[in-house]
Amino acid sequence: MILRFIALSLALVIAAAVQAADKPATAGTTAAKADAAKGQQIAAQICAACHGPDGNSAVAANPKLAGQHADYLYKQLKNFKTDGGKPAERSNPIMGGMVAALSDQDMKNVAAWYASQAQKSEQAKARAIEAAQKLYRAGDAARGLPACAACHGPAGAGIPAQYPRIGGQFSEYTEAQLIAFRDSSRANDPNKMMRAIAATMSSAEIKAIADYVAGLR
Repeated sequence: MILRFIALSLALVIAAAVQAADKPATAGTTAAKADAAKGQQIAAQICAACHGPDGNSAVAANPKLAGQHADYLYKQLKNFKTDGGKPAERSNPIMGGMVAALSDQDMKNVAAWYASQAQKSEQAKARAIEAAQKLYRAGDAARGLPACAACHGPAGAGIPAQYPRIGGQFSEYTEAQLIAFRDSSRANDPNKMMRAIAATMSSAEIKAIADYVAGLR
């Protein structure tokens, strides 16, 4: 297990380094080529009912998009969309319907709009803090579980164009996504990274981590 932990942790570091080397100007490129004002108009018509006009959803089942990295949002929108007859990388009938009529530029514009908004963070549940903080910051080498902070940062801010912001997100949504990665019903993670990590986590650990990151800011 120690060797597995070292290998997986090293893979995370290498993956981040490779992406950074391959894309020296990627971070922020979606926002740079997008029109947030046009994105606001599209969001008001299509996205606001579920995610809120400023990306701060009022329902835990619908993720907060405010303050999320534009490149990550753009990728997710593309992943929900079918491409040339190929099934969507991320299967969701509702989101699939929402993005069906959006052009590539529309998706960039929407991503830029929500990225420019300020997130209204959640609160961590007290029961989760002590147990989850150690897992989040240091992982568990004995079981091959790497630290979440290695990719998502100590405050859950993520790395633009590589890893999403998870701090302040609804705990229910984060929990649902980790479970989806664990059972592979969500499979749009590069190199199966999140599926490999979630596979090592118990349901109690997933819930604790989700409760903990909700309070990160």
